[in-house]
Amino acid sequence: MTQSEFVNQYLPYARQTEAKTGISAIAILAQAALESGWGKAAPGNMFFGVKDTDGINGNEQLLTTTEYSRRADLKFPHIISVTPIVRNGVKMFRYKVKDYFRKYDSPEECFTDHARFFLKNKRYTEALTVKHNPYLFIDAISKAGYATAPNYSGTLKAVAKTIDNLI
Repeated sequence: MTQSEFVNQYLPYARQTEAKTGISAIAILAQAALESGWGKAAPGNMFFGVKDTDGINGNEQLLTTTEYSRRADLKFPHIISVTPIVRNGVKMFRYKVKDYFRKYDSPEECFTDHARFFLKNKRYTEALTVKHNPYLFIDAISKAGYATAPNYSGTLKAVAKTIDNLI
């Protein structure tokens, strides 16, 4: 799927979510694009990498992922490897693991659940004050700790700019 095809196919879901929540469709679609590799990796209609905390009720799937931490003692359902690295002068550990992620019956269900995550979680209160501006929203969710990837905000804003140019 090309970037343009991804935007054409999934922008309607992002716009539906924006209409329901006020969170920028561009920010939502940028996260979906980044987290799923522009739709190449969205098993079970899971575009956002939302973890399933219990792994027992049937709405989960065990998938391989990469996580970053300053700690070398994190727990996951299955650890494949832990590699010490240095990022921006900071010693970290890159984990390749299998962890539980949610799965959905449709893309719309996934987009709605993603928005609820921000609305229900108090650490995103500041981000919700700028939810109409995709770039400020991206900075705010990154600052609140949405992802473990270094430079998540910069990467996500570049994807948002690409989407902006395609619509």
